[in-house]
Amino acid sequence: MTLTAHAAAPLTVVWAAPFAGLLLSIACWPLAAPRFWHRHFGKIAAGWALAFIAPFTLVHGTGMAAAQVAHALLAEYLPFIVLLTALFTISGGIYVRGNLHGSPALNTVLLAAGALLANVMGTTGASMLLIRPLIRANDNRRHNAHVIVFFIFVVGNIGGALTPLGDPPLFLGFLKGVGFFWTARHLMGPTLFLLAVLLALFYLIDRHWYRKEGVQPVDPTPNTPRVGCDGAINFALLGAVVALVLVSGLWRPGIHWGIAGVEVALQDLARDLGLIAVTAASLALTPRAARADNQFHWAPMQEVAKLFAAIFLTMIPVIAMLQAGTNGPFGSLLRAVTRADGTPEPALYFWSTGLLSAFLDNAPAYLVFFNTAGGDADRLMEPLAGALAAISAGAVFMGALTYIGNAPNLMIKAIAEDRGIKMPGFLGYLTWSGAVLLPLFAGVTWLLRF
Repeated sequence: MTLTAHAAAPLTVVWAAPFAGLLLSIACWPLAAPRFWHRHFGKIAAGWALAFIAPFTLVHGTGMAAAQVAHALLAEYLPFIVLLTALFTISGGIYVRGNLHGSPALNTVLLAAGALLANVMGTTGASMLLIRPLIRANDNRRHNAHVIVFFIFVVGNIGGALTPLGDPPLFLGFLKGVGFFWTARHLMGPTLFLLAVLLALFYLIDRHWYRKEGVQPVDPTPNTPRVGCDGAINFALLGAVVALVLVSGLWRPGIHWGIAGVEVALQDLARDLGLIAVTAASLALTPRAARADNQFHWAPMQEVAKLFAAIFLTMIPVIAMLQAGTNGPFGSLLRAVTRADGTPEPALYFWSTGLLSAFLDNAPAYLVFFNTAGGDADRLMEPLAGALAAISAGAVFMGALTYIGNAPNLMIKAIAEDRGIKMPGFLGYLTWSGAVLLPLFAGVTWLLRF
């Protein structure tokens, strides 16, 4: 029983109201009543989830509602949060000793290093590994929110555009049959262009504030003889996470089970159980001092887990209406991205995939347009390579436009705020990303003739 097959056609855009309400809550409550939001964001998120589930149950019945909730939580949310928890826990056990001093040059090098690491350990892994050392390096500066914003742009999103390990949408494409090195061959140019411009722009902005600040207050991070790291066992565990994710995409034994009406493949179950085991190993093997020095605790992970649970539930009807194709409520949008001869228009696919990624999370947006373009990986890699490149680039690059566009974004924000950095709210961040990124994406469209 699927929503797309049985109930998507009669849905109207009214069903997107809970999702829109949740986005507005994330955007407005932290500004209007920050203390109330931080105490009750879980209840607010749950309220919007119920605002979808309750009327949907009345209209479509308990069976249909239970099936949709089970699929969203078991097939989509649970693997997502298990991987995120593993990366959060493991990276939180790696403490980089020594006091790095956040000069413009050092900050730029850290961002560039994160972009490289993102293609090996994913944008989430690279972000969680480097965000704490970056915060400590800049903890004596008055202006440091921009450092975190550019970190989200570069490490949390755009840096992971070259391999299926880099970002969830590309991994989904890999599972659908897209070659492992296909994205590197086709997205190398736009990725290097964006990274070069962003790193240069960041250096200029950071240098401006660095010079303007003058003599800094006493650095709260003590100097040590040399830089090193504690909790090094976690590097091996990060390797295990990468291996588990990669094997789950290559190993196809053809064994499935039905759990609460949701089909679960053996390779996916093995991956998730392996990730849970690796998380437990990190908690057991990491020296307590490493986590204490990292000021590690679960609040950022809890915030992400609660908000994304509501996001996955409230976007059920939105994704279904998109997947209903040209006959659904968003049919005009889907028809607009198709040429007269029936082939995809890459430039429109780039922007449509990207803008949906910014507000619907980039993984489901990728799948919607991958299937809209035909869903045949072999055909998309060859005669329709421009469309697949546009879908891949839009999903990865424009996930940086909002805090909810990609998994690491909200996590990075939560960790930064937990360390006392006053981050821009949802709309403030959108102002940053719109001013910096949208002109660059326009440049990518023009340069590559998407």
